[in-house]
Amino acid sequence: MDGSSSSDGPEQGELFPDPLVGEGLDGLPDQLVGFRGPTACQVVGITYRQLDYWARTGLVVPSIRGAAGSGSQRLYSFKDVLVLKVVKRLLDAGVSLQNIRVAVEHLRRRGIRDLAQITLFSDGTTVYECTSPEEVVDLLQGGQGVFGIAVSGAMREISGSIKDFPMERADGGSVDEAPEDELSRRRARRAIS
Repeated sequence: MDGSSSSDGPEQGELFPDPLVGEGLDGLPDQLVGFRGPTACQVVGITYRQLDYWARTGLVVPSIRGAAGSGSQRLYSFKDVLVLKVVKRLLDAGVSLQNIRVAVEHLRRRGIRDLAQITLFSDGTTVYECTSPEEVVDLLQGGQGVFGIAVSGAMREISGSIKDFPMERADGGSVDEAPEDELSRRRARRAIS
């Protein structure tokens, strides 16, 4: 992420940038707020063992906070969770881990907004990146594309489910809860008394 910003939209790397994945979370940057490993596993549909292996081998390393010894918790950004989802889909399609590593390296260099413009295609061996309808047509006419992953679709899918999970701030601050959660808590307190 280049960290540049513009006055007409969210900065690259912001969590849940509009309009792609819903409303932002109080404008908190993706580097500040993240999700623990068990949450990432549930959202992506992988085991904790897979997540741990991918982190230890450098396939998808948590960008907010890595494991720093016994009892420490990794903290994955929204972008990390998105890359985990893409990795799972590529693995499920039979793409080799070696080719997935190359694809992940390309994804890591992109900002969230850039990722939303990408569709990945694979013939089961090689992973191709397409950013325009013309590139998709060229690839399909060459007979190479067998399946595709629209990264923006994975982004929407993740953002729809991840909001139900707890977030954590890297700096130890609190993440404001949604108004519905506060209302539910008040109702629960009234019901008990």
